[in-house]
Amino acid sequence: MRFRHRAAAGLATLLLPFAGLVGLAAPAQAATEATATYAKTQDWGSGFEGKWTVKNTGTTTISSWTVEWDFPSGTSVTSAWDADVTSSGNHWTAKNKSWNGSLAPGASVSFGFNGSGSGAPTGCKLNGGSCDGGPTVPGDNPPSAPGTPSASEITNTSVKLSWSAATDDKGIKNYDVLRGGSKVATVTGTTYTDTGLTAGTDYSYTVQARDTADQTGPVSGARAVRTTGGSTDPGPTSKINLGYFTEWGVYGRNYHVKNLVTSGSASKITHINYAFGNVKNGQCTVDDTYAAYDKAYTADQSVSGTADTWDQPLRGNFNQLRQLKAKYPHIKVLYSFGGWTYSGGFGQAAQNAAAFAKSCKAVVEDPRWADVFDGIDIDWEYPNACGLTCDTSGPAAFKNLMSALRTEFGPNYLVTAAITADGSSGGKIDAADYGGAAQYLDWYNVMTYDYFGAWATTGPTAPHSPLTSYSGIPTAGFNSADAIAKLKAKGVPSAKLLLGIGFYGRGWTGVTQSAPGGTATGAAPGTYEAGIEDYKVLKNSCPVTGTIAGTAYAHCGTQWWSYDTPSTIAGKMTWAKNQGLGGAFFWEFSGDTSNGELVNAISNGLK
Repeated sequence: MRFRHRAAAGLATLLLPFAGLVGLAAPAQAATEATATYAKTQDWGSGFEGKWTVKNTGTTTISSWTVEWDFPSGTSVTSAWDADVTSSGNHWTAKNKSWNGSLAPGASVSFGFNGSGSGAPTGCKLNGGSCDGGPTVPGDNPPSAPGTPSASEITNTSVKLSWSAATDDKGIKNYDVLRGGSKVATVTGTTYTDTGLTAGTDYSYTVQARDTADQTGPVSGARAVRTTGGSTDPGPTSKINLGYFTEWGVYGRNYHVKNLVTSGSASKITHINYAFGNVKNGQCTVDDTYAAYDKAYTADQSVSGTADTWDQPLRGNFNQLRQLKAKYPHIKVLYSFGGWTYSGGFGQAAQNAAAFAKSCKAVVEDPRWADVFDGIDIDWEYPNACGLTCDTSGPAAFKNLMSALRTEFGPNYLVTAAITADGSSGGKIDAADYGGAAQYLDWYNVMTYDYFGAWATTGPTAPHSPLTSYSGIPTAGFNSADAIAKLKAKGVPSAKLLLGIGFYGRGWTGVTQSAPGGTATGAAPGTYEAGIEDYKVLKNSCPVTGTIAGTAYAHCGTQWWSYDTPSTIAGKMTWAKNQGLGGAFFWEFSGDTSNGELVNAISNGLK
């Protein structure tokens, strides 16, 4: 996707955050009816962000609190907020501020700090007692989280779940099995078969351990399961209709997951690519952690109609996508990494493909959102060729990376890639082994747009997404038909190819000629970037005046734009079906109208 630029969010981009909430307890002390729990909320390699939460679990108000812990040598607090933090050697003490020491029964307060090093706190004390807050079992740690359950023996009405055991200093008593957050069984072993399910239905399972004192620990990561049977139709169409949802769209564009519902698009699509995760130091990482999993939504902004709370484990886009999948179970979500801006890291990733794949799976299966994602999409622009930067990994690097991803993710995850649509002789399709890599992938998103644009400031004007060649096309092979034909010739099955649609136009200014091929003086003005504008704007600001090569163009005043419309999309979908393609995808949701005109056109065209 050529024009993926992040909106300025004023937020620091951090590396992959590590999981979560861990209760720590001290040796037996005078018990206090309060708890202190620790979470490592961010980790950026050279440092991290930590958060302690103190909760009054008793029946009387606490007037002040002090949390103490030990860090191993080499780990320390560098700055703190909402508490006064001091140290004596490796022992750290945090005392409440004057304004946050009083805690009514049931109330909580958090304080945070930045740290250096990689150690975890031990020996936690709260007001001199145990941090687990158990007045009847002082010093008895709650159990750890069990392993994320695996699913096997899936039928129309049942599934067998298995998980690795939790640990506890006094011993594990049993496990609660949760389906969709509600307990469905309590078992003493580490397996359970859930029955009485509905065919062709999506479920999400977690497990929680209980120790011999009946203390429960944190829940495991979630496992998404779809029972067999039911309708064979994956959603509104038997073909794939996939849209990109941009992480940064929640800022200036003010486009949120709920917009997929209000526009009617959620009922028409089959898949979402969440864009983008970053690639740093040869590893997959979450990019904007605030937008991804921390931004709070009010009740009217959220898919479920329920407001986020300050202390819930997951907020942001990921939680909204979870709610969307609950409402529309047919939708599958893939985490897309790379893009135009973030493809520079793939070269290093390809040097150790197995390690890269392992890091990606760790992000996708993070226990906080393991049920949200059904697969991974790699958007490398471009292997062994030039995009924002030039890659010299060699023609085999892309295939090797895809092989490693399939090995790591296994057969139950979707593994896909967005790839070049350069059908010219000796062009980008010829630079990498896309034919050989296809065996490892479920499909390719062929980016059949951005062929021409105002980076050629003086023109000639040309449609950015031509379906076919035409007389006077500026570059031979720069069209969808030639790209698809070349990929088929390299051995990629038709059903593994999706046709790309742009929900935007590209345009020039200083143009006097209505037909394509005119000269220009530069890029036409755009809302977010010169030379680019959303379809929802262009349909009214510069209506279509003609069509060429299966797409539309418009000349208004001195501006010349090309973009797809419901009519040209219908023609492209007919062509895609005649070619036996697996469906279509588009960049990206926010360019569509508020009632989803273009998504609807793709859906209708693929039926």
